[in-house]
Amino acid sequence: MPELDNSYAKMPSQNKTFYDRTLLERLLPLLVFMEHGQKYKKPIPRNEGATINFRRFNSLPVPAQSLVEGVTPSGTNLSVSQIIATVKQEGDFVELTDLIDMMGIDPVVTETTELLSEQAAQTAEVRVRDVIFNGTNVYYVGGHADRGDVEQGDVFTGTEVRRIRQVMARNNVKPADGKDYIGWIHPDAAYDLKGHAEWREPNLYVDVANIMNGEIGRLYGVRWIETTMCPIWEGEGDGGADVYGSLVVGANAYGITDIQGSAAPEVIVKQLGDGGTSDPLNQRSSVGWKFLMTAVRLQELGLMRIEHCASL
Repeated sequence: MPELDNSYAKMPSQNKTFYDRTLLERLLPLLVFMEHGQKYKKPIPRNEGATINFRRFNSLPVPAQSLVEGVTPSGTNLSVSQIIATVKQEGDFVELTDLIDMMGIDPVVTETTELLSEQAAQTAEVRVRDVIFNGTNVYYVGGHADRGDVEQGDVFTGTEVRRIRQVMARNNVKPADGKDYIGWIHPDAAYDLKGHAEWREPNLYVDVANIMNGEIGRLYGVRWIETTMCPIWEGEGDGGADVYGSLVVGANAYGITDIQGSAAPEVIVKQLGDGGTSDPLNQRSSVGWKFLMTAVRLQELGLMRIEHCASL
């Protein structure tokens, strides 16, 4: 078997508590996309398969005509929309050897656990991001019809925020918190928005007790959360411009589901000697993680993706 690049001698069983704590402490602050889908989380019961069916009764149309005396109208049929989602398993591990306990000068296990926790967090964020940023409801800054036409000067400004809020309200999308919509934006693009005269920093809110994780300010009815996990389509704009993706969501716009709590990462520690005959000299141990979940768009009009450039 080839020599491993990573190594560590012993992993006492009591260390698993430390691994769990480290994983969760590093994981939770990064989950800005998962955090707002958790409100609508509907777990799949155990032993009920891997697929969930979200069902929604569609609104009834207003009758075209008023009632005529003595005449029974034809009535209206109910209709139901359904969205299917299937959970997927994610995970990774790092294998270590026994000699680092005697030779290593760095806290390899601690660093490895922290790296794995960040990896798990980023994996969850990317999986959710790739779902919620992949809808058909798109606003191209500059009035374009395609990403390839977005130009370097098409930066995201307060004018576009006002327009997006208008479109969301016109489509009867309810605000995410009952008052404001929620938006995610990359730091490069946030620089442009924060220069607007109507921008309000969180410390200027009337209600400062409910500031969200990562929230940087409010503009025209949208509370903005800054995250580097927002996508950048490098070179895909006009003339090779980098196109940034921001997202504004309303209430019940997307959901996250798992199987009875399986979205919470599980820490898996294999100590020296756990390998049986595959590790006859007790030379290898490992630390890993896994989780089971998926994200799903529930209201297509409730997720507005904005594609634009940044002034940098």
